[in-house]
Amino acid sequence: MNPKSKKGARSHLPKKSEKIAHNLTKIILQYTQGKRFTPSTLAELAQNLDIAPVHIDLFKEILNNLVSQGKLKHQHGRYLQSTTGSLATGVISVHKKGFGFVKTGNGPDVFIPKHSMQGAVDGDTVEIEVNPHLSEKGPEGAILVILKRSRSHLAVIIVRKEGHHFLAHSALLGPKKHILVMTKDPLAEGDRIICKVLDWTSDPIESALDRKIGHISDPAIDVQAAIEEFELPNGFTQESIEEAKAFGGKVTKTELLDRRDLTSWECVTIDPTTARDYDDAISLTQDERGHFHLGVHIADVAHYVKPGMHLDQEAFTRCNSTYFPGTCVPMLPEELSNELCSLKQGVIRLTQSVFAEFDTSGTLVHWEIGRSAIKSRKRFTYEEALEILESKKKSSHAPLLQRMVELCHLLKKKRFERGSIDFSMPDNVLIVDKKGKPLKIERIEYDITHQMIEEFMLKANELVALHLQAQGKTLIYRVHEQPSSDSYQDFYAFARSLGFQLPATPTHKDIQKLFQEAKDSPLLPQLSISFIRSMRLAAYSPDNIGHYGLALEHYCHFTSPIRRYTDLIIQRLLTNELLPDTDLEAVATACSEKERISFRAESSVKVLKKLRLAAAALESDPAQTYPALITRVKPFSLFFEVPQFDLEGSLHISEIGRDFYEYNEATMQLRGRRTGQTYTVGQPIQVHLTRVDLTQTLAEWQLHHEKASPQPLPNKRRRKHR
Repeated sequence: MNPKSKKGARSHLPKKSEKIAHNLTKIILQYTQGKRFTPSTLAELAQNLDIAPVHIDLFKEILNNLVSQGKLKHQHGRYLQSTTGSLATGVISVHKKGFGFVKTGNGPDVFIPKHSMQGAVDGDTVEIEVNPHLSEKGPEGAILVILKRSRSHLAVIIVRKEGHHFLAHSALLGPKKHILVMTKDPLAEGDRIICKVLDWTSDPIESALDRKIGHISDPAIDVQAAIEEFELPNGFTQESIEEAKAFGGKVTKTELLDRRDLTSWECVTIDPTTARDYDDAISLTQDERGHFHLGVHIADVAHYVKPGMHLDQEAFTRCNSTYFPGTCVPMLPEELSNELCSLKQGVIRLTQSVFAEFDTSGTLVHWEIGRSAIKSRKRFTYEEALEILESKKKSSHAPLLQRMVELCHLLKKKRFERGSIDFSMPDNVLIVDKKGKPLKIERIEYDITHQMIEEFMLKANELVALHLQAQGKTLIYRVHEQPSSDSYQDFYAFARSLGFQLPATPTHKDIQKLFQEAKDSPLLPQLSISFIRSMRLAAYSPDNIGHYGLALEHYCHFTSPIRRYTDLIIQRLLTNELLPDTDLEAVATACSEKERISFRAESSVKVLKKLRLAAAALESDPAQTYPALITRVKPFSLFFEVPQFDLEGSLHISEIGRDFYEYNEATMQLRGRRTGQTYTVGQPIQVHLTRVDLTQTLAEWQLHHEKASPQPLPNKRRRKHR
C-alpha cells in the first residue's frame, strides 16, 4: 500500500497546510469525542473551536472526510458523534432544572442532559440519538433536531428596556434563556405579557408582543397568567354548558331504576374545608361476627357524561382539574362538578359503589361493585371529624367514625405487611383572599381522619382493578415502576449522613424500618423527599406493571371521576359503556401528560404566592431572621428550607463565612478548615431574607451569624514563652 494514500483527500496540500489539517483533525476528534459534546452545526463547531476564517474551507473539508471515514455523522445539518446509537422521535418533557425526558413510545423515557437539549422546550417533538450505554437514569440521548414546536406563544415578564425593544424572562424557559420582545407599545418592568415567538434559534429568542395580561405586582392575575403560560383550557363551550344544565338540579325517579337504593344508609363525606366537589362518601357497619362491611360510594359521572358528548370532549381536553390556591380550573362545568355530581348532604345522588367485607383481622372476605343511589347524612371536614374522634365535639355519627379508625388501622397494617411505605407527611396549604393576595400558610397534619379516607380509597381502587381484570377487560392502570438499585444510592448515602443505620445492601424491609424509626423525627420530611426523588413518577398505562410505591400488583384510579378523566373511563368500563374503539393507550398518555402540566402550573403559582408572602415580610421588617433547616449539602453550596414561607433557599460556600470550606462526601458535610465550623443535613440555622425578585421568582438569603462574645487578648509574654 502506498503510504502517501493514507493522507487521502489532503495529499495535494502543501506541507504547512497538511500540518494545519493534521492539527485540526486532532482537535476536532478530541472535541467531538468528549462526553459533553452535543450535535452541532458547522458554524457552531467553528465558533466553539475558534477556527480562523481563513481555515473555514479546510475545516469543512476535514469534517466531510471524518464523516466519510465513519468517525462522525452528519444529519439534519448537524455533526454528531459516530456511535451505534439508534434514532428515535418523541415528545420532550422539560424539567425546571433544564434537562428533559423524551417519550418515544418504545420502552422507557430517554433522559436528555441539559447540555444536549438544543434549545427544546416542553412539549416539543424532537428527533434524538439514543446512546447505547445506559446511564444511572436509564437510556440517555441527545437531541438532533426539533421537528415541531409545541407552542408559538410564551407568557413572559418584562425585565428591562433593551434599545428600542424589551428583554423578558420566561419561567418556562428558565433564567438563562432571554426573550427579546419587539414592540412599539409602551411596556414597563414587571409587565406580564403574551408574546408570539418569531425565531426560536436566535439568542435572545426574538418575539413580538401579542397582548398584555397585567403587572407582576398584582396577585389577582397569578392564576390567569399560569393558565396562559401552561396553555390550560379555560372556560367551557356553550354546547357543553347547555348539556350540563339540561340534566336539571335533581335526580329523577326514573334515574333511580335498576340501582341499589342506599338512601337509608348512614353515608358521610369527609373532605377539606375548602372542597366544593364531593365525589366520595363512606358507609361502614359491623356485624355480630365483628366483620366490617365497607361501602365506598363514588359519584356516577358516567351516568351524565357519555362518549361523544360535548361534555366528554371538554373533559378529555383537560384530562383533570387543576387546583390553584383559592380557585380551580375544573374538568367539568360547575353545574355538574359542584352540583349534580357532588355528593352533598341531604340530597339524593347517583353513585357507583364498592362493597367490601373484612374479617376482624382486616382480611378481605368478599367484594362486589354496582350502581347505587345515596343520600349523604353529613358533610364532615377533616377538622370536624377529628374533633369528634377526640371527644371535643358530640355527634350521632361518632360510632361510625370510630369504626372507620378501627378498620383503617387494620388496613394500614396489611399494607405495611406487603411492603408499602407510609410517609404520613403534613401538607402546607396557602390561604389567599378573594383578590389572590396570600395571607398565610396553614400546616395541615396528616392525622387519622386523612389516613382512614386514604385507606378506603386505596382499597376501592385496588378492588376495581382486580374486578375489571378478572372480567378480562383492558383498562387504564395507575402504574409506578420499580427504581433500579443505582437510583437509591444517593438516598442511602443521605440517610446514613443523617445518622440512620442501613446495611450495605438495604432491602425493602430495611427502608420500611428506616421510615418507622424516623416517624417522629424532624428529619422525616427531608428523608421522605429524598426517597421520593429517587423514584420514578407514577403514570397511567394499559400495561399493568404494578404500583411499586403502594406495593400493589393491581391498581387503578376510580374514586375521583369529577376531577380525573381516567376515573370516568374506569366507570364506563364497569358499566360496559366504553366505546369498543376507544384508544386506551392514547387516553393514558394524554392523562399522564396533562397531569404533569397541571402539577407544574399549580407549583408555579404556589411558589409565586409564597414569594409574595416573603416580600411582604421583608418590607415589614428587613432585619427579621428566620429559622431554617439544612436539607442538602453539596461541594459548593448548602440548601435549606424556611418553614415560615415553605421555601427552599441556597447559599454558595463563599457566602457562608470567612473560611475555606471542605466537602466530606461520606458525611455530606461542609467543614471550615480554620474555624472547624460544620454544616450538615438536618442542622438548624438562622437566615436573613435580603431580596425577593418576583420577576425571576427567586429569594436571596444571608446566613445569620450569632455575635460571639469578645475574647480577652492573649498575654504577650506568655505567648512568647510558649
